Amino acid sequence: MPNLALIHIHPFKSLDPVSVPEARFSPAGGLEGDRQFALFDADGKFVNGKRKPRIHQLRGRYDFRSRTLRLFDRDWNVDFDRAQLESLLANHFGIPVTIKENPNGGFPDDTASPGPTVISTATLQAVADWFKLPLEQMRIRMRANLEISGVEPFWEDRLFGPNPARVRFQIGGAILEGNNPCRRCIVPTRDPFNGEDFPGFKATFLQKREQNTPPWADRTWFDHYYRLAVNTVTPPSEAWKSLRVGDEVRINQP
Repeated sequence: MPNLALIHIHPFKSLDPVSVPEARFSPAGGLEGDRQFALFDADGKFVNGKRKPRIHQLRGRYDFRSRTLRLFDRDWNVDFDRAQLESLLANHFGIPVTIKENPNGGFPDDTASPGPTVISTATLQAVADWFKLPLEQMRIRMRANLEISGVEPFWEDRLFGPNPARVRFQIGGAILEGNNPCRRCIVPTRDPFNGEDFPGFKATFLQKREQNTPPWADRTWFDHYYRLAVNTVTPPSEAWKSLRVGDEVRINQP
């Protein structure tokens, strides 16, 4: 039986996730607190893993209750210590850095599908095996919000239909709509701890993904095969509903 195995919130975009037993949907459709903070340069562009490999060298753990970020071996309150923290980040990246917060929806990568990204544990394990990497490292590379257990590899490809159809499914008492297979960026190709490139990662991924895409996946979405996990949309009716680890996952339509 498919069930929700892990919930990951990424309070700071591109920094370390927090594993939680329960999470709520915000009115904007994502998980409350996910990508709530982001780093920006002087031009207002994201300072993230797509643009700055040095971000992988940072280990940053955020605590929602105290509003503190554990970074550079100490705790920083994001309200009172923000100027000093921005100065240290600017020194790390070699450019001016500003921390911004959006508590009402965060800073999602895909604004058309701001719901949580979904993947299965079996898929992560299969992809990790392609590269002889540990499961946990592939989990960090892919940075999905919700992980499903009790299913076969690429089971989540059932959660999107023919372009542009959506597939409605439930996790516990909450309704989500699978929109499309997530288009991956450069981040999964890098070591999540030092930013070093994995030689041939994308070429190998493209070949293996095409070979292993299951018959239930609608291939009209695959203009290329550098796609993994599913982007979702959350109906407005689901605002403030909760997801809990262990919840059953059910597809409501084919």
